[in-house]
Amino acid sequence: MVPDVTEDARGIIAPEAGRARFDLRRYEPSPRVARFVDRYWLARWNLGEPYVQRVFSHPVVNVVVTPDGAAVHGVATGVTSRRLVGAGWALGAMFRPAGFRPLLGRPMSRVRDAAFPLTELCGPPGSETADAVAGEASPEGSVAALEELLDAYLPASHHPAEDTAALVERAAADPAAFRVETLAARAGVSVRQLQRRFADHVGVGPKAVLRRYRLYEVAERVRRGGRPDWPALASELGYSDQSHLTRDFTAVVGVSPQRYTASRAARPAG
Repeated sequence: MVPDVTEDARGIIAPEAGRARFDLRRYEPSPRVARFVDRYWLARWNLGEPYVQRVFSHPVVNVVVTPDGAAVHGVATGVTSRRLVGAGWALGAMFRPAGFRPLLGRPMSRVRDAAFPLTELCGPPGSETADAVAGEASPEGSVAALEELLDAYLPASHHPAEDTAALVERAAADPAAFRVETLAARAGVSVRQLQRRFADHVGVGPKAVLRRYRLYEVAERVRRGGRPDWPALASELGYSDQSHLTRDFTAVVGVSPQRYTASRAARPAG
């Protein structure tokens, strides 16, 4: 079952502030599509003042439909921002790690930090699907319209990227337990072979993927209301010391984990 954003906000920076300004719902893909798609998400907002939501997104592709059309968003290597103005919505299909590789048909590293119209991948059906999504009266209908398109392009037979997806998801479930070397051993390949495989299937290297999930774990510990024992958490997640964790978190999020914790504690609940 896809977790609600109140249970799992990984990748959303300062999620409590965001939830006060927009509604975010998640939907399950069908079993066949779930081989490649992790979830669908629908964000809706109606704001008096503009709001900028920052995201350190999962190492995955999102296919996003808005009133302006449909686009494919490759894996982002850093924090991205979305400025929300007035009333609007966005429906996305968040793929599993490596899940978009069979559709793209070329190395995922080629679309890293890039976005392109869905029509470049599937032609007129891309724009027709965007129109269908916008014309649906219910969220479930919009999700079904997007899934119908994706289902038509997914392979029926097993694709090697599915093995990579399973490997990444094992690491995501317990980032403290994995290093690049242990991932390579689990996959039965050398570190160099693993790096090439991740560049091809995921779009970024295994070190970057592991780093991302460790930082998610830090942010989630804070979001769940804890005041972590920073030296112990640094050791648990494989950092050399607390300073290493602090530098890594600050480089990505823009503030130290201690300041991030303090800002959350000072924010009214809601």
